[in-house]
Amino acid sequence: MSGKAIAVKKYVVKLSEDERNQLHEMIRKGKSSAQRLMKARILLKADVSEAGEGWSDSRIIKALETSATTVYRTRQQLVEEGFEAVLSRKKRARPPVPPIFDGEKEARLIALACSQPPKGRARWTLRLLEDKVVELNIVDRASDSTIGRVLKKTRSSLISRVGHPAGSERRIRSRHGGRTGGLHKAA
Repeated sequence: MSGKAIAVKKYVVKLSEDERNQLHEMIRKGKSSAQRLMKARILLKADVSEAGEGWSDSRIIKALETSATTVYRTRQQLVEEGFEAVLSRKKRARPPVPPIFDGEKEARLIALACSQPPKGRARWTLRLLEDKVVELNIVDRASDSTIGRVLKKTRSSLISRVGHPAGSERRIRSRHGGRTGGLHKAA
């Protein structure tokens, strides 16, 4: 030893011949995401097996212009989760925002939209449905756009039967996209 202390790595990368070939092929094609290609390059440079390059982390960081954290986490993920886990994206355990309408609530909304509208109304509007689902304790809160998406998802004629909040103010556009004004019912 020439005065430099050799750091013992906690996560050592040792790739098989097949894994190395798969990584080289992925980089050669270049069809993967930038993150996936970066991880492939890191693994190839960090590989300490006989056919590997065995670069230090600092050399990898400089050569690939990446962060120390990326190199460390790539090594760690390979050792703890395996080769396939490094190259695939993590699936979310659940959606970031839970859906407002589950199956039962959605069915109740559809039944409500198919029912008779309130007195004095010819049909349900999205805003009327919004207020009614909260009033009936189907959901705690919902916007008219959420109601519209749920009804549209059913692929039925419900959305055409439910009125838009703007009511009967139908407008046409001029040749250049500007509004020309409202249409009369006779039109």
